[in-house]
Amino acid sequence: MEKVKQNKAGCGKTQTPCSCGEESDLQPLFTDSSDQVSCCGFSPEPENIPFEQPGFEIRHFVETFVETPAGWVPRVKTDMHLPDIFGTVKTRLGIGRDNYKVAPGLYCIENPGSDDPVMVTANYKLSFDALRKALDGLAAWILVLDTKGVNVWCAAGKRIFSTEEVIRRVKQSGLEKVVAHRELILPQLSATGVSARLVKKSCGFKVMWGPVRAMDIKRFMEAGKKADTSMRRVTFSILERIVLVPVELSFLPKPTLWILLAVFLLSGIGSDIFSFGTAWHRGLLAVVAYMAGVFAGAVAAPVLLPWIPGRAFFLKGIQTGLFFGIGVVFMFWNNITGLEALVLLLFTTVISSYLAMNFTGSTPFTSPSGVEKEMRKGIPIQACTALVAAAAWVASAFTG
Repeated sequence: MEKVKQNKAGCGKTQTPCSCGEESDLQPLFTDSSDQVSCCGFSPEPENIPFEQPGFEIRHFVETFVETPAGWVPRVKTDMHLPDIFGTVKTRLGIGRDNYKVAPGLYCIENPGSDDPVMVTANYKLSFDALRKALDGLAAWILVLDTKGVNVWCAAGKRIFSTEEVIRRVKQSGLEKVVAHRELILPQLSATGVSARLVKKSCGFKVMWGPVRAMDIKRFMEAGKKADTSMRRVTFSILERIVLVPVELSFLPKPTLWILLAVFLLSGIGSDIFSFGTAWHRGLLAVVAYMAGVFAGAVAAPVLLPWIPGRAFFLKGIQTGLFFGIGVVFMFWNNITGLEALVLLLFTTVISSYLAMNFTGSTPFTSPSGVEKEMRKGIPIQACTALVAAAAWVASAFTG
């Protein structure tokens, strides 16, 4: 679709009036089968709403529109419907995760007035859904930042949930016309990316740090906008770790194909130069070792994280990898040589170590600098071990 010059009332790639009431240079976030572009991320409804014009769609979570001094603002529902549940399941499985977002701008819950609070969040839809669900029964404004579809904590670390974006979004939404107070409630996990002092200086709004979890926002408001210790504590329970496992596994299909192809080719090398029968037989052994390594690093290591000795994740992965690798060796003990047993053990261990190390970016246990430091230590060890294992696997075909 050809990009059209925008005006004060339009956004996306059309000149359709925008319910956010803001000028925007954002790319469209949603399209439907008829190539309509969404300004605010809504789906069509049969109600006679003045914004039902070609160029954008009203999505299912929008109830209606509320007129404000800054323009029309979408009022969103607080209950989750089938599209929300289906989208959450897909995202947890890593399907379409990078594009699961809503349009930035100002939204509202219930019928808020000029004295009601303004909650700020990311435009990652799971973050947006968690907040609107937690606000059930409260009247509030929701200011959604453009974090490129990244959650609050990660976006703050990437500096896209930033001071500049808060200021820009406050000004573009015309928030000073909508509310009489000058307070923004930001999630605590965004603190690494936002300077409260600069926000106050640039747009006149004071930043207040809300709780870590959206589910505590009601208690926070009832306590006079004060967070107790439990609201400030970052947890990482076994359930919270298990939820992340499918996402980690979703990254594996493509590299797995290349790894298994390389394993097949290496497994067929022998005294006959190359044998498909040998490649199949020995390749299956390596595949079992690989799958054991995947389970050890992407499942066992996260689940058992607090109980595995040490702090470095690649070392935790080595420990779980050794455990499952020994199991693989015993499984095939009567059908493999000593050198093959060693290679299978190394293969399982290095895969487990690498996947467990990747998990560092999903946890509150490490900082960005800590992740980089660990990778500088872990990757050379993993790479050398993988090369030794590959060479020994080929050599074992000539010594059996």
